[in-house]
Amino acid sequence: MGREFAYQAVYRYLVALIDEAERGGQPRLPSLRALSRRLHVSLATVQAAYSLLEHEGRVQSVPKSGYFAQTGVQAGRDDVAPVLPVQPLLERALFAHERRLGRLRARPVRILGGPRLRDALAERYTRSSRLYWRSEDVHLGPDVQALLETLLQALALRGSTVLVASPCCWRILRALQRCNMRVLEVPLDACGSPDIGSLSRLLGCEPVRMVIMPSCLSTPVGRLVPQRDQQRIADLLAMHPVWLLENDLDSELCFSLPPSSRLRDWVDPRWLLVLGSLEATVGGEAPYAYLLGRHAALAETFAQRAFQLAPMRQQALAQMIISGEIDEHLAQARLALQGRMEQLCQHLRAVLGGQVDFDMPEGGYALWVRLSPAMVSAQAVAATAESALQVLAGEQFSAHGRYRQYLALTWLGEQPKALNEALESLARGLAFDAIRR
Repeated sequence: MGREFAYQAVYRYLVALIDEAERGGQPRLPSLRALSRRLHVSLATVQAAYSLLEHEGRVQSVPKSGYFAQTGVQAGRDDVAPVLPVQPLLERALFAHERRLGRLRARPVRILGGPRLRDALAERYTRSSRLYWRSEDVHLGPDVQALLETLLQALALRGSTVLVASPCCWRILRALQRCNMRVLEVPLDACGSPDIGSLSRLLGCEPVRMVIMPSCLSTPVGRLVPQRDQQRIADLLAMHPVWLLENDLDSELCFSLPPSSRLRDWVDPRWLLVLGSLEATVGGEAPYAYLLGRHAALAETFAQRAFQLAPMRQQALAQMIISGEIDEHLAQARLALQGRMEQLCQHLRAVLGGQVDFDMPEGGYALWVRLSPAMVSAQAVAATAESALQVLAGEQFSAHGRYRQYLALTWLGEQPKALNEALESLARGLAFDAIRR
């Protein structure tokens, strides 16, 4: 009876939110985890309530975007049709594999988590007899920040000097700052590659212990690093005994097929570390980060940390990698992501015109936008809170507060009408900032 009561309470709570959406309220509904915390019930209870509402046609689930109320106003309208999901069916496929593995638990079958996933990742990254990986070279963490902190501890790099391509992923910067790293930034050139002259100068005159560079896609600017520039970076690193941490978090999100050449193909494997995450490809239900590196201290330190990662989820992810299921869905996801980015660029030009400057990216979720000199980003971020558009101030991608005239825009995949409303709020916020100045 207690479980039935909890389920009914969640159902009634969601019905009330849907009724508010009918009267013009927010169509986006809380996520599974947010509602689980808010109502103090299990994820399974929340999922059961959402499943029934989906069956009744009152809720729509959009992968990577969340749950949305299906109101009478929205029904049958072509101008508010949702765009294609960026990660079609992958999270549902993950749950299906987990259910199958759950049924196997009743049988005398051993469910291996980490070892199988490490095997799968090692095989996925092995390219040749020179650049190969073993299961023991793969290290798992619950997320990017925890994994980076463990890496810096393992290699005794805390408090040392690190060189990053800038703008840099904010998750990486936060982890570096928490470990008291001295962060130096190498700006990108006009083509989106790390500036070779700045890199050479800093390596020659600073006590750099680690360099963090993109694998092939510089984010948030969304530009591909040409092969010739990868080779030039590798040639510079060959003259300096420093660790290279290759940022491979977003490489699979190139709109075309990811290029065959990566930075790691040109560097000394003894100094190579590769950082990746399953979240970009599978979604928020697979937040695990992984590190490829051969130094013996890595295995020892990760074993001491003893991260508790769900074995069945790891097993399910391994199965999806080995079977090619993730690669199959990635082809669809790239097309969907490119289409969504093209729509974002089109709507942004229509609403803001010549007030902002940007280029269509070659990959990734973010659109890197330069504001006019009269604008600043603070009010723009506040004006778009809780909207269809995620707006991050440019200075978040720098350890030194650079890029104040930039914004990183991510469309969360709602209706085009909701996108236009968010962009209009953005325009008002930018205009307000310009007036204040």
